[in-house]
Amino acid sequence: MGKNNKITPSGSGDIIFEQCEAQYELTEKLRTIFTDRGYREVRTPGIEFYDVFASRADYIPPESVYKLSDWKGRMLTVRPDSTIPIARLVSTKLKGHALPIRLYYAQRVYRQSEALRGQSAEMMQMGVERIGDATFESDTEILAMAMEALKAASSAPARIEIGHVGIYNLLMTQLHADEDEKSKIHRLIAAKNYAGLGDVLERFGDSRTAEILRKLPALFGTTDALSEAERITEGYDPALTKILDYLKRLLSELKNMGFSESVMLDFGVVNQAEYYSSLVFRGYMESTGMPVLSGGRYDDLLSDFGETLPATGFALNIDLISAATLKAQKEKTDQNAASISLDSGKVRIALTKGRLEEDFVKILETAGYDCSVVRDKGRKLLISIPGTNIELFLAKAPDVITYVEHGVCDIGIVGKDTIVEHGGTYYEILDLGIGVCKFALAVPKGTDFYEAYGSRVIASKYPNVAASYFESKGMDVDIIKIEGSVELAPLLHLADGIVDIVETGTTLRENGLEVIEDIRRISARLIVNVSSMKLKKAAIEEISRRIGEVIR
Repeated sequence: MGKNNKITPSGSGDIIFEQCEAQYELTEKLRTIFTDRGYREVRTPGIEFYDVFASRADYIPPESVYKLSDWKGRMLTVRPDSTIPIARLVSTKLKGHALPIRLYYAQRVYRQSEALRGQSAEMMQMGVERIGDATFESDTEILAMAMEALKAASSAPARIEIGHVGIYNLLMTQLHADEDEKSKIHRLIAAKNYAGLGDVLERFGDSRTAEILRKLPALFGTTDALSEAERITEGYDPALTKILDYLKRLLSELKNMGFSESVMLDFGVVNQAEYYSSLVFRGYMESTGMPVLSGGRYDDLLSDFGETLPATGFALNIDLISAATLKAQKEKTDQNAASISLDSGKVRIALTKGRLEEDFVKILETAGYDCSVVRDKGRKLLISIPGTNIELFLAKAPDVITYVEHGVCDIGIVGKDTIVEHGGTYYEILDLGIGVCKFALAVPKGTDFYEAYGSRVIASKYPNVAASYFESKGMDVDIIKIEGSVELAPLLHLADGIVDIVETGTTLRENGLEVIEDIRRISARLIVNVSSMKLKKAAIEEISRRIGEVIR
């Protein structure tokens, strides 16, 4: 009997009883909303030719796609997205159909995800596409439907953020950055990494384009964010002014529809620019930790299939929404969960134990917070700060990222070493300037590491950091992960060198090693859950502001 015959592949799982019922109830609610507005259901094959998703651009990262082949050896893929095959369907089966075409779908998509991150590789997706209509009214209809769908999905607080990929694209055409710089800027804006973005943009001096880009990640909110965007871009470019006028008109129309409290702008939304051409938006619900809805306008996608038709739409993550609903129901009935349930009025901070804990507590005290209960916590792991809405949660560094990414905690205090090694999806908004050290390459003293022939072997607690570093240098090395004292590896002739954190270098010198190259500076960072940043904006910004004033 096969050893894998009783388990499911990583990222997949069975759905039973209450989960099935919750998903059915949700999809039926959404089906009613969509059909009442004249949308009709379509379904696309679970298996498509790979070419469908790589017509002119890699809209879906190739490494995330499940690939297989047919009996002729042609490459196939398990459906990783719903919008792209619907564009294919419209361009072939519905060619010549009366416009606009209103479609909705409810089907699963499959994308590979990194193991042990708690992310599903299989997702039930339900959404709509409005094709053949480029009017302002089509955008407001889609946004109104998205808000209506979110409200029908759950009683939990929800919010939609609106952005426009044209702003970022226009600025980047005028910055004259190389491809590597553009990639870094894109990543840093998407992560709201203010400090990192400022460092990359230093080369461009005080140019107005660089100055606007520096402020882009922090420009999110409602009319206040729009007013600030208008102020800093006044007279910059007529095309940019036109985009801001469009967003202002959208806000006004959505306010007239009664959605003003549930809609915000985010000028730093750049990470959805796969096939989107202008408007982009995402929806958030409390306690989900990540967006549960995403959409936008994609006027160029159908041209990949021979049709020139504008289009807009959105999709909801049914699995995520139904799981959050069941979790909320369980917390209401579970007496044991009452003391640790997520309070929407609280801001929970995950804090790395040890030296970072001590240094961050000093920052909080300097910022005016009473941390006496933290210093006298005993064995408590969850501590409420008196007179505030803040709870501190103590954890190991990698767990801080996990708790923040999944929305269990709103804010995390963690070293940059952990961030670059483990990755994740969150906003990195402050360099706290504590826990300062560096990644470095160290080898036995007197070793000619670069000139020696043959393969090089590197030992490290941070294999991803080491691999990325040597890839950037074009060096082919073998990397061995070490959990303990990494300095032992060269002494025992297991490795030719090490990549590790270096503060004073004393341990290296005492073991006959020397640093031959600094890789990067690291320090503690303040990271924020993506959903929390939208749903608890005022509270998180107040904490960030007070801490920022101390560390400057």
